[in-house]
Amino acid sequence: HLGHRPQYLPLEHGFDEWFGSPNCHFGPYNGSVQPNIPVYNNTEMIGRYFEDFKIDLRTGESNLTQMYLMEGIDFIRRQTDAKQPFFLYWAADATHAPVYASKSFLGKSQRGRYGDAVMELDYSVGQILSLLQGLGIEKNTFVFFTSDNGAALISSPHEGGSNGPFLCGKQTTFEGGMREPAIAWWPGHIKDGTVSLQPANVMDLFTTSLALAGISPPDDRTLDGMDLTAVLLNGSHKLHNRPIFFYRGNEMMAVRLGQYKAHYWTWSNSWEEFQHGVNFCPGQEVPGVTTHDQKEHTLQPLIFHLGQDPGEKYPLSVLTKEYQEVLRNISAVVQQHQKTLVPGMPQLNMCDLAVMNWAPPGCEKLGKCLKPPKSAPWKCLWPH
Repeated sequence: HLGHRPQYLPLEHGFDEWFGSPNCHFGPYNGSVQPNIPVYNNTEMIGRYFEDFKIDLRTGESNLTQMYLMEGIDFIRRQTDAKQPFFLYWAADATHAPVYASKSFLGKSQRGRYGDAVMELDYSVGQILSLLQGLGIEKNTFVFFTSDNGAALISSPHEGGSNGPFLCGKQTTFEGGMREPAIAWWPGHIKDGTVSLQPANVMDLFTTSLALAGISPPDDRTLDGMDLTAVLLNGSHKLHNRPIFFYRGNEMMAVRLGQYKAHYWTWSNSWEEFQHGVNFCPGQEVPGVTTHDQKEHTLQPLIFHLGQDPGEKYPLSVLTKEYQEVLRNISAVVQQHQKTLVPGMPQLNMCDLAVMNWAPPGCEKLGKCLKPPKSAPWKCLWPH
C-alpha cells in the first residue's frame, strides 16, 4: 500500500528484485468501474488477480502463498550460490480477507479457512528456515517474523483471527489493533526461548538492520526507529523506556510509556458504520472506552496499566497518586514529541479513478491494458 504507480514501486526504493503486487488481493473487479489488481515480476506486470492468478472466493482455494514461497526460495538459493549477502522481505497476504489457502491446506485446521491460511503460512516459514539450515547459512542469517497489525475482527469468525485478551482489532489504536506477535531467530546469536518485554515497533527494524549490517544510519533526517541489537543479541533485560505513539490519520490517539498507556482520544468506528454491521470490537464493548463518537480526553487521558490490564478495561482512577505520576511522565514525553513534529504533505486526501491500475507497465505484451476514465479528482472519505 505504498503506492501503485511506477515511481512508488519497490524497485524505485532500494529493492533489486520484486515479485508480487502493490496491493492486497481485493476483487474480483469487472474492469469497467475498477480494474483487477496487477501482479508484477520486477518492472513488468505478468497478470492480474482473479484473471491470471486464481482465487476461488467460494472454496477459498488459491496457490498464491506457494508461488510466493517458491519465489523466495529461488531468490535465497541464487544469492547463496553467488556468495552474495541478501535481504528478503517475504510478505504473504493469505490471512487478509478474502482468506485463501492452497488445496493441500484447505480444511486441514480446526479453525476453518483462516486457520488453514495460518497453517500454510507456518509451513512456508518453516520451509524458508529449513532451507537456510540446509544451505548451512543459518548462523549468518537474521530472521524476524511479525505482522503489520492485529487481527481484523471485522472479518471474524470465518475470515478473521483472534487477538486473545487484547481489546478490539485492526483499524483501532487499542491493543488488539496494534500489538503484534514478533519472533527473532538467529542460531548461535539469539538464545532459544528468551522473551523480552522491550516495547518495539516495525520502524525499529530499519535501524536494527543497519546496525547488523555494520552501516551507520543517515544523519540528514530524524529516524523513528531504535536499534534493538542489545535486546536481541545480548539478551539485555534492561528495558529502554522509550515511548510508542499510536496514530489514526494525523491524530495522536494514545501513547505508551513502559507498562502504561494513555488514551488522548477513543474511537472504534462511527455509529453509522456500526449500525450497518461493521464492528471492530465484536463482543468487547467497554463503556466509555470503545466509543462510537470520536471522544477527546486530552485534558484527562484514560490511563491503563497494560501489565495488570492488557484488555484496557479498567482505567486508573484520576484521583490516585499513580495516575498523577504517570500523567506527569507521559505529558512531558508528549510535549517533546509534538514540539519536534514536522507536518507532512497529505497523500491520501484526494481520490481519482483515473489513476487506478488500468494500464500498468507490461500490460501491452499481455493485451491487458484497459482504458482509464477521464480524470475527475474528489476529496476522499475515509470513514475509519
